[in-house]
Amino acid sequence: MTLPAIHIYNTLTRKKELFAAITPGFVGIYLCGPTVYGDAHLGHARSAIVFDVLVRYLRSRGQKVRYVRNITDVGHLERDADSGNDKIGEKARLEHLEPMEVAQRYTNTYRVDIAALGCLPPSIEPAASGHIVEQIQMVQQILAEGLAYESQGSVYFDVRAYQNRYGDYGRLSGRVIEDLLASTRDLSGQDEKRNPADFALWKKAEPNHIMRWPSPWSNGFPGWHIECSAMSSKYLGNRFDIHGGGMDLLFPHHEAEIAQSQACHHHQPVNYWMHVNMIQINGQKMGKSLGNTINLRQFFTGQHPALDQAYSPMTIRFFMLQAQYRSTLDFSNEALQASRKGLRRIINGLGALERLQQARALYPAVLPDTALEAQISGDSNDVHKALCDDFNTATALASVFGLLKHIHTLGAKPELLGQLSDTVFEALGTAYTLFVVDVFGLQPDTVDSAILQDALLDEYRQAKTAQNWPLVNTLRQRFKAAGLQVQDSKQGSFLAYEE
Repeated sequence: MTLPAIHIYNTLTRKKELFAAITPGFVGIYLCGPTVYGDAHLGHARSAIVFDVLVRYLRSRGQKVRYVRNITDVGHLERDADSGNDKIGEKARLEHLEPMEVAQRYTNTYRVDIAALGCLPPSIEPAASGHIVEQIQMVQQILAEGLAYESQGSVYFDVRAYQNRYGDYGRLSGRVIEDLLASTRDLSGQDEKRNPADFALWKKAEPNHIMRWPSPWSNGFPGWHIECSAMSSKYLGNRFDIHGGGMDLLFPHHEAEIAQSQACHHHQPVNYWMHVNMIQINGQKMGKSLGNTINLRQFFTGQHPALDQAYSPMTIRFFMLQAQYRSTLDFSNEALQASRKGLRRIINGLGALERLQQARALYPAVLPDTALEAQISGDSNDVHKALCDDFNTATALASVFGLLKHIHTLGAKPELLGQLSDTVFEALGTAYTLFVVDVFGLQPDTVDSAILQDALLDEYRQAKTAQNWPLVNTLRQRFKAAGLQVQDSKQGSFLAYEE
């Protein structure tokens, strides 16, 4: 089967574009990771899951992918401004810890929680604190280009000078540069700047600032934006394929990245910019300032006033996949409960497929039904088409349910297996497993010990054969309490998730 070409919506050009890697067969991807001063939340999860599916799908097509996802453990100030307290340093003071102790703790919990969601680890996970030298070198280069200036021990990017040279500041975010340059000055920390739109490349540390490093200008710390420019160019080159992150990073963070990198390398750093849209909580934007943020640990345990129950990591993942990444995603208990049911149907399909494969020998191909084969092939192709259309996982999942419908039909009437050629039957199994497991990364939830389940199922079969109906009913109730049900069919009795 010839796979359709991939098209990506490029935030920079505001249109879908045919994807073409800079180096054929190799794709370089950079995703802005978390600032590690608190537990990971739904916003972190959505970006990680979206790019995990992107990486998985590209690899399934034979592409070699270098996936870089950074850790911000220094330089990110409150309100994403050039003044205020460092978020990690503030957390360290509140909890009487070393800043790196805070950063390490939340780096560890982020990795554990994101892995629980089924996300593969990135190829490289660089931390800002481990790349201070590269950031200082980049600041020096920007100064040498005449696009930055030193002021009272800090270094600022000169937005007006950059705009005079390149004329594209604000292109990514759609901001008007004249409005930025003429905006009302913030009274805090703006006296060092030539223009209010200028942003920090290096900040001189105040006496009470814990995290600091020596530099040619002062003992201080790098600005937030410079880390991603430095680390992306180090591991992916001065121009790479895809840069992603949340919509909230579009300005000022990604806009600043483009300016910094272009100042150093004299060309755009990224071919395709992909931005993941925001998550809402019952129709309201999720945010710490609104007090409605729910972290992943709270979802997994159900320990939050807004949650009716605990939700498994795979339920969260399935919930995220039901919306195209550029659309807003509205959380509610009802939506997650529906996702849990949908996930169980998909996972049950894997078991049903395995039983079909075992039954195939009893129903070899006799006279293929060309219409049925065309439907199965069409649903498989539709998943690829949806993923190639700007990675529309919502539409792709709908087509996966189309494949699942064929699996259920064949399971209910296994004699129909004789109407499928070996090629189409194998393609059905390969496609369903590829999309569910390899691309979408969906896995069974852990509901009980697999060994215990097998033992109880054997006991159930024996009780059913002996017509010991009280024991049959008792075992059914035990499975039900674990979220399972027994399915009796012509092929025997099997366990499945209760849908």
